[in-house]
Amino acid sequence: MVLALLVGGVVVALVVVGLFVFGLRRRLIQRSGGTFDCSLRWDPPASESETSGKGWVYGVARYNGDRVEWFRVFSYAPRPRRALERASIEVLERRTPKGEEELALLSDAVVLACRHGGTRLELAMSEDALTGFLAWLEAAPPGQRVNVA
Repeated sequence: MVLALLVGGVVVALVVVGLFVFGLRRRLIQRSGGTFDCSLRWDPPASESETSGKGWVYGVARYNGDRVEWFRVFSYAPRPRRALERASIEVLERRTPKGEEELALLSDAVVLACRHGGTRLELAMSEDALTGFLAWLEAAPPGQRVNVA
């Protein structure tokens, strides 16, 4: 009985510590400002008829100079999972979520199809975050090309 209570206490303590570390990590990411909720789908299906919600990963994006760093929400990694250089981002289209995507993304999400260094990707973010993202893309220093459709 005592062993079961001890094991149960240790499990509860580990869960609490794990949740605390998730929250602390997110706080540290957001500390410098310029962050927004952003789901990412790397190398999405090419067919337009594919409306599956598969491949979307929920995350937080942060502006850092001439790049956007993307962090997975459910991760303990202190470094970004992806870094998107401003000069390499080409916006292809903007659309609303279709089919099962509506269930996989946040309720107010707008999907932005892009190309980054030859790889297709899709970003899903709120309308306000999208406005900021497009303004950031267009605010490239003089002499850099901007690829906003």
